[in-house]
Amino acid sequence: MTTRRCVCPGSFDPVTLGHLDILRRAAALYDEVVVAVLHNPAKQGTFPVERRLALVREALGEELRATVRVEAYADRLLVDVCREVGAQAVVKGLRGGTDFAYELPMALMNRHLSGVETLFLPGDPGLEHVSSSLVREVHRYGGDVSALVPGGVLAALRELE
Repeated sequence: MTTRRCVCPGSFDPVTLGHLDILRRAAALYDEVVVAVLHNPAKQGTFPVERRLALVREALGEELRATVRVEAYADRLLVDVCREVGAQAVVKGLRGGTDFAYELPMALMNRHLSGVETLFLPGDPGLEHVSSSLVREVHRYGGDVSALVPGGVLAALRELE
């Protein structure tokens, strides 16, 4: 029997509760979920890649650790990551129409290049406003992001102060 595997790509800088919602739901649909922490070595993120990996793994909790693996990838196409890990699909969360307009051309190109399909999951409406970039900005200016990120991420953000 073939393992049904998907890739959930992103920078996860930092991981949010919106990301975790999509990862949980993807894990219910696939035998294995590969969280592909994509990064550009030429750019410095808020958190170094190794720290992002650790924060995602910590946030997964026991329930997901058996079926979700977290790995970093740089300087390559997402379809090449999918081939490497044997994924049949990419799973992306959408917060609204703007996300769909941005993601659709990439999904079509990925299918064109490799046949890999993209599954779009609508995000939790209660987290529709949450993005890593907004979390970073709100936190930087003293806003409360505790209801938007896992506890470990909140602690990591506070360490940056």
